[in-house]
Amino acid sequence: MSAVILALAAGAVVGLALGALGGGGSVLAVPALIYLLGFTPAAATTASLIIVTATSLTALYAHARTGTVHWRAGVLFAAAGLLPAAAAGAAAGRLPQPVLTASFAAIAALAAVRMLRPGRTSAGQTAVRPVKAAGVGAGLGALTGLLGVGGGFLAVPALVAVLTFEIQAAVGTSLLVISANSLASLATRGATASGVDWAVIAPFTGAAILGAWDGKRLAAKVTGTLLQRAFAVLLMAVAAFMLIDALVRAQEFGR
Repeated sequence: MSAVILALAAGAVVGLALGALGGGGSVLAVPALIYLLGFTPAAATTASLIIVTATSLTALYAHARTGTVHWRAGVLFAAAGLLPAAAAGAAAGRLPQPVLTASFAAIAALAAVRMLRPGRTSAGQTAVRPVKAAGVGAGLGALTGLLGVGGGFLAVPALVAVLTFEIQAAVGTSLLVISANSLASLATRGATASGVDWAVIAPFTGAAILGAWDGKRLAAKVTGTLLQRAFAVLLMAVAAFMLIDALVRAQEFGR
């Protein structure tokens, strides 16, 4: 099958996840780039950041129009993650590929478990807790820089648990955090970004952007619980496949 067709199909799924759930797109983008499109793990994390940045900014605009973005809390989360994202992005290229793959599989499994757990909701936003928000924001930034994931699958439950946001506000605000962290990490990956295959990334990104708008509409029609459970099952399968692949590569690397 043509690489462009595969890129379009994968991009549509990534955008759908980001638009509907406020995160999770990058944990599908990286394995799609590696296993469907032949990218190395290091190149895939850089390409994922490009795709997720463009898609998240589009989805952020859509959510901002409906008033589901809390800018003050989002800026606090994002600001705390900027330096960790940049530092981790600079270090990512020095890690062995099996380590990157195994780490990503672990994060995908964690995301799936979090999505399967019953979520907490709140009737409205309460006071921002700066210390907790900054700590969570820094952790999300480091995750973004190291593995090329936006961290929305962790940002959404963190915004619900730490700042007691209702789910729609958490989804919208997480997109602001994802966009800022991804941009900060990309700034330290200039060399790797220049080697990205734009003939594949451009259609992937375009399909993801269109998918994000569809995801936003889907979220208004389908219950969040159903979406999260379906996505969690898919993520668990991806995590298991990547972990097995990482173990095989590690054995070959040790020979």
